[in-house]
Amino acid sequence: MRFFSGVTKARVRKILVYAVYIILLSSIQVSFPDAFSFLGQTADIVFVFVVLSGYFNGFWDGAVVGFICGLLRDVLSPPAVVGLDGDVRVTAFIGAFTLFAAGIIGASFFTKRMHHNIPFSIVSVIFATFCYKTAGYLLIYGWSVLAGTGSTIYGPLTAFIYSFLPQVLLNSIASLFIIVLLRFLGPVSFKGNANKDEVIEREGDGTWLGI
Repeated sequence: MRFFSGVTKARVRKILVYAVYIILLSSIQVSFPDAFSFLGQTADIVFVFVVLSGYFNGFWDGAVVGFICGLLRDVLSPPAVVGLDGDVRVTAFIGAFTLFAAGIIGASFFTKRMHHNIPFSIVSVIFATFCYKTAGYLLIYGWSVLAGTGSTIYGPLTAFIYSFLPQVLLNSIASLFIIVLLRFLGPVSFKGNANKDEVIEREGDGTWLGI
């Protein structure tokens, strides 16, 4: 009975902490974008949070948290694109797919044994950011060419210097703050006695399967 009580408390705590962080970080991201900007780029703190959630806490945490954060992003600030007819249209589920993928990338980066290593967690954010920016650039460039607005898109070198590098720098700085949250005030405790650690270990990647 004590074991099941510990599992239940760990699960409830995990859900509540994730819920608070998702709402808080999404609100900050949308409300104060200029506070985290440099050279026209803005630190994507929600993206960083999703990647690190997957990195530290496993596949299901990254996937589920990423999908929820993405849906929230699609509601609060959906991206818009110029259609082939020249009209601007709001897209759907781009955020959900992007952050879902980011959580999976974070969880899959290096081996599971490395997933308590803080320096490599920053490397995972850098890698995921490059994947995100590369995929976005290719999609936007290809779509803009089809829509007849290709001339407004940066060339590869210019995009790398003025888009990729500033974004990597900002996300890397944001990751330091998110790492502190996840390690010391996160949904999974990295402290405590052996019994508590065993409960968390048993929860592991399959926590969301039991919700």
